[in-house]
Amino acid sequence: MFKPLIFYIGMRYTRAKQRTQFISFITLTSVLGIALGVTALITVLSVMNGFEAELRERILGMTAHTTITGRAGRLQNWQELENEVINTPHVEGSAPFVSGQVMISAGRQVSGTLLRGVYPEHEPKVSEVASKMKVGELSDLEDGEFSIVLGAELANYLGVMEGDKVTIISPQVNSTPAGILPRLKRFTVVGIFQVGMYEYDRNMAITHINDAGKLFRLEGAVSGLRLKLDDLFNAPKITKSLANQLFQKFIVSDWTKAHSNFFRAIKTEKRVMFIILLLIVAVAAFNIVSTLVMVVTDKRGDIAILKTQGLSNMSVMGIFIVLGAIIGIIGTVLGTLGGVLLALNIETIIPAVENFFGVQFMAADVYYISDVPSKLVWTDVYAIASIAFILSLLATLYPAWQASKVNPAEVLRYE
Repeated sequence: MFKPLIFYIGMRYTRAKQRTQFISFITLTSVLGIALGVTALITVLSVMNGFEAELRERILGMTAHTTITGRAGRLQNWQELENEVINTPHVEGSAPFVSGQVMISAGRQVSGTLLRGVYPEHEPKVSEVASKMKVGELSDLEDGEFSIVLGAELANYLGVMEGDKVTIISPQVNSTPAGILPRLKRFTVVGIFQVGMYEYDRNMAITHINDAGKLFRLEGAVSGLRLKLDDLFNAPKITKSLANQLFQKFIVSDWTKAHSNFFRAIKTEKRVMFIILLLIVAVAAFNIVSTLVMVVTDKRGDIAILKTQGLSNMSVMGIFIVLGAIIGIIGTVLGTLGGVLLALNIETIIPAVENFFGVQFMAADVYYISDVPSKLVWTDVYAIASIAFILSLLATLYPAWQASKVNPAEVLRYE
């Protein structure tokens, strides 16, 4: 079916004569359509991969890969548990924490927030909050000083700065002769952090673990241990192994459970975008059908002569399959090169376009991610290129079959 003669004729038909310039134009638009569709698909998926990676990095900057908590909400003798799990394969770091919901007030502003107690010297082992400090340092949290570090959005809402006082209202209550009163404690703001995620910047405050323990009356206990793993994508498997190792005596969870809906939504959005943009490639690929139909109509005399010289129906089909494949290959290669180059350089191209036109696509005061990130995944590139080429081949089948059905006697009757 695919002899050298077939390839020669198929490639020869890609070069138009003077009277077939319109067919050549349609062929060019088919190539450009496939190229643009592939370029758009690779670029958009790379940008979405970049956003996903950026969000994952920011979320995991505050969320431990794995968390071990006590079944009663508190963990006694956490040092023994830490010594046991720190030597477990895949565990790189560990830090205890105290956590609870509180009300925080300053002046007339009141807000609910999550108060987390940490050891400032241990926290960098499991999170990046120390490197996200906007004002002050995490090490400024000292035992017994009742100092506190606030998220940037929370501090802005309360209208406080470094050195100001805030009041923490604990869900624990005090029994007095006047009745049951909530527990109040004044804290001094010593720092402000900003991780770029509203969930944390607006709803989290950090203090020393011993001060948090006193506030929540844990009497030397902690809420649990936060662990850092060597492979965060393997967290579910490692977490399950840890739970079995600890004989199910503790509650062991991983980051995928805490944010499963969020990342599932991102994957669903990526899948939908892939399908939508793939339709653009499909439309461009099936432009090949109209191109080949016109070529078959124009070359009916040539087909009839070739058939009278002994060319089989399968060989005639092969000629037009080769012609469509060449169009598909050129369009796919150009689109792949364009998409890869654009995806690799989009973080440079977007600022250049913004400077040239004097606009900003993602304003820093509106979006936490003001730059357009990009992460090129080669498996996506291979999949897109393969699908585009397969669609191009499928588009050749009907015109090629029509060409093979040309009757030489009818075509040459009036030649």
